[in-house]
Amino acid sequence: MDNGIRWKKTHCARMDHGGCALLVGVKDNRIVKVKGDPEGLLNQGSTCAKGRCSPERLTHPDRLKQPLKRKGKRGEGRWTPIPWDEALEETAEQILRIKARYGARAVGFGVGMPKGLEHFVLIRLANIFGSPNVIASQDVCHAPREITGLHTCGFYPVADLHHPTDLILLWASNPTSTNEEGQIASLYAQRLKEGAGLIVVDPRRTEMADRADLWLQLRPGTAQALALGLLHVIIEEELYDRDFVRTYTHGFQDLADHVRAYPPERVAGITWVPADDIRRAARMYAQASPAALQWGNPIEHDINAFDATRSLVCLMAVCGNLEVPGGNIHAHEPRIMKLGQFVRADLIPDKRTEMISAYHGVIPRLMTVPPAFFRRAVLNSDPYPVRGYYGMGTNPLLAWADSRATHEAFNSLDFIAIADLFMTPTASMADIVFPVAHHFEFNDIGHYGLGHGMIFARPKIVDPPDGCWPDMRIMNELGKRISSPELWPQDHEQFLQDVLQPSGMSFSDFADKGFLKGPDRFQAYAEQGFRTPTGKVELRLSTAEKFGLKPLPEFSGFPEEDDPLRPLLLISAKNPYYLMSSYRWVQSLRERCPEPEVEIHPRTAKQYGITQGEEVIVETRWGQITQKARLTERVHPMVVSADLGWWFPEGDPGKQYEWRISNLNMLTSMSTLGKEFGTPNLKNIPCTVRKAERDKN
Repeated sequence: MDNGIRWKKTHCARMDHGGCALLVGVKDNRIVKVKGDPEGLLNQGSTCAKGRCSPERLTHPDRLKQPLKRKGKRGEGRWTPIPWDEALEETAEQILRIKARYGARAVGFGVGMPKGLEHFVLIRLANIFGSPNVIASQDVCHAPREITGLHTCGFYPVADLHHPTDLILLWASNPTSTNEEGQIASLYAQRLKEGAGLIVVDPRRTEMADRADLWLQLRPGTAQALALGLLHVIIEEELYDRDFVRTYTHGFQDLADHVRAYPPERVAGITWVPADDIRRAARMYAQASPAALQWGNPIEHDINAFDATRSLVCLMAVCGNLEVPGGNIHAHEPRIMKLGQFVRADLIPDKRTEMISAYHGVIPRLMTVPPAFFRRAVLNSDPYPVRGYYGMGTNPLLAWADSRATHEAFNSLDFIAIADLFMTPTASMADIVFPVAHHFEFNDIGHYGLGHGMIFARPKIVDPPDGCWPDMRIMNELGKRISSPELWPQDHEQFLQDVLQPSGMSFSDFADKGFLKGPDRFQAYAEQGFRTPTGKVELRLSTAEKFGLKPLPEFSGFPEEDDPLRPLLLISAKNPYYLMSSYRWVQSLRERCPEPEVEIHPRTAKQYGITQGEEVIVETRWGQITQKARLTERVHPMVVSADLGWWFPEGDPGKQYEWRISNLNMLTSMSTLGKEFGTPNLKNIPCTVRKAERDKN
């Protein structure tokens, strides 16, 4: 107790993937302070501005507190409050009507990045209902790394930052601004303090690049070329792990012959990275024992994601950095319920062949539908009609490539229901909007199903407003109405106990402990091989012909051809104060970053007559947006980096909160997609910039 304040322990969520242990001060059912828990497994007492400010969401005056039914046209911002039973009954009636006419597969169940157990309750809802179509952003986040790892070495190779390492190769990852499923900046700081070397590969000079022994400022969209150049040096100079390569890899000679075409001088011309720096980076990584390669999801943001991720797994393998402490490991789960059992995968045995994306020949094991294929189904009935959508924790108008196509698709659906904390541009297109509880307002489990071998307790801190329900409760009650009620628990909190049942722990016991981590098991391949068809790391894919995949990673060209009318390259970077399109309504965060900014090199700005802070138009061949110029040498003169996720909660509800003005995805397209994952070009797009006043007449 401290002035009547009670301190409770939990873990952060929905500000990133979460994972930071928190101490939350409560007084009179109100959160008065948040600080990092020094006993936290990942953060060791640290936390970010987003985490500290997150309670502001609970008491915000614009928070949704009752179900709403649309009146008028979609996007007009006109609503009628309705009771919960009516909202659930109407949603169930509309979903069942679509099922009766078109089949269960005509309803898509949408979700953003995994934020808690509700992500997997949604998959369960879809499976039990009979729809194979869970629409998620995995095509540009996580899946290319995870699934490419499964095909190449039989597991998702996670950077092991819990053990000492000689070197961290940070590739398109910026942990001081955002985190990758539990890879919190505190872990990097500890390893660096112990003397680990650091190489950073990033088009932007990040804070970590400032601390690096070597920073490789590559041309955006050329990750696979750089990785193949590193492999060229490592193999040519015989720096690879001979014993591991000889015993545990398949196709090494094929890879060696293949990478002869990627000498540093040629790769330098592609990537803008000097040949000497390519050689130095290759030697540093190969001679470190061990080295951890931490990759961020920007390498998944263009059509060449498969080549980029494949080349990096090959790099880990030939240097013997797979399955060793301080390298890239197979993170084993604690004793918890298997994911397939939780989501009731047994009830939809034909999912793999009936998913929308199955008809487009995506890579096996991609079990969510890329948004581009979902919209093709909605707009063109390709491969079959899709007429309904239930979404939670997602804002597709901002998050998906080609926002115009998203708006057209959502406008043409027969029925949309959205669950969210606040009204968003996407929620404003719904027929029914459900108000959800904040993650401090219900019991939850974090990191389930993310492949990092740990789960975190998120016990309830305060009570939610009377009209707000946890997503798990909403879907549990909806599930009882659109499928057999006996397949759903009486109380949604049973889901928590189901996950924990194999551990023998109650949720209360789990909350007291804080987390469960799987056992450390290294070099299991020595006894059982790798879980691939050959039993080895497949540098050359043995299944390439069977699945229509490339046997070896390659650089086949830039994501989009150079455009003389648009000579700059457009990228984006996550903002440290927001999560994608979320939290622009949190006042203390908005004060730190009040407007969208596009980073432009001073030399480039001078060339285009642009000065600090003025409005500029960023244009690609797909569209244009307006953001404020931020002049900085952290970007290359040929690169501009725009803010993503911008809309304006203070804007006109009748105009869907001005979602078009500064939204990065007005500049992207779904016309060209990567074959393996259906990935569009979210970045690495030819663009130009100009002063906004030139358009004022």
